[in-house]
Amino acid sequence: MPSLKEIKGRIASVNSTRKITSAMKMVASSKLHHAQVAIQNMLPYETMLEHILKSFLAAEAEAQTIFDQERPVHRVALVVYASNSSLCGGFNANIIKMMQNVIAEYRAQGITEVEVYPIGRKVYEKAQKLGYDVQGEFSALADKPNVRQCIDIAMELGYKFRDGNIDKVELIYHHFKSAGSQVLTRKTFLPIDLEEELERDHERDLTSIAATRESQEYLKKNRRKRAKANNEGQEVEPLNDNFIVEPDMNTVLSKLIPKLAHLMLYTALLDSVASEHAARMVAMQTATDNADELLRQLNLQYNKSRQQAITNELLDIVGGSVNN
Repeated sequence: MPSLKEIKGRIASVNSTRKITSAMKMVASSKLHHAQVAIQNMLPYETMLEHILKSFLAAEAEAQTIFDQERPVHRVALVVYASNSSLCGGFNANIIKMMQNVIAEYRAQGITEVEVYPIGRKVYEKAQKLGYDVQGEFSALADKPNVRQCIDIAMELGYKFRDGNIDKVELIYHHFKSAGSQVLTRKTFLPIDLEEELERDHERDLTSIAATRESQEYLKKNRRKRAKANNEGQEVEPLNDNFIVEPDMNTVLSKLIPKLAHLMLYTALLDSVASEHAARMVAMQTATDNADELLRQLNLQYNKSRQQAITNELLDIVGGSVNN
């Protein structure tokens, strides 16, 4: 059995660790709130862009652009979103594992030319260590999301797709649903399936940073109601039967679809950043709870050892007095 001094030293050590995890949890909560605000600020633009595109689809416009052309796949690019730091549970490990599985899947199909665009230092270091074809280093985006740099990446991928240097682009990231739910997502970026992209999951809880079981139950109970309301809100009728598009539908969509591509990259980045902070907040909350439980056990052990020492001293005193 450890001595009282050893137990007391361990209690002090756990207390110090608990202070750190509790502080990190509060910092992650604050950053999560800012990430949720960034997503909320992006939503009006996303809503209006989708409204315009859905209006064209509702008018049964048949338009083909360079971005939605199907072709045989020989070269692939992956845009992989991770974080720059750790202590966020399985956030980075899950992303890296999916990246490896996707690349292994393509190689099994005979596709060996796979480019990786790593956003986040963790995935960048892992991709380089594994010898993948890394196309740059974008770690700054994981800490400070920048729409201009996302547009630059989207344009680079678009030019490569147009020129035939790559035939398919995929995004690997965590979709942020709530503070307690981040969904690992693999999505095709190019070629763009316009109808599928406009019908993607928009469900996000941007009002709360609570990750308790009660809050998750509440989300599950209200999910159908919100989904029904969203579907009703997304039904778009043609603006009128005879609206005029100048100069023509193909030209207009050729301008709008790249904007949708830019939005896809930026939205995935915001989702990934929010998911990182949510995962870190949950991990630090779990660590703090574990520290509390460990402190309870150590205090109990300390009190038992202290009581045992007092009992032994009393027995020694009583035994000595009897012998005298």
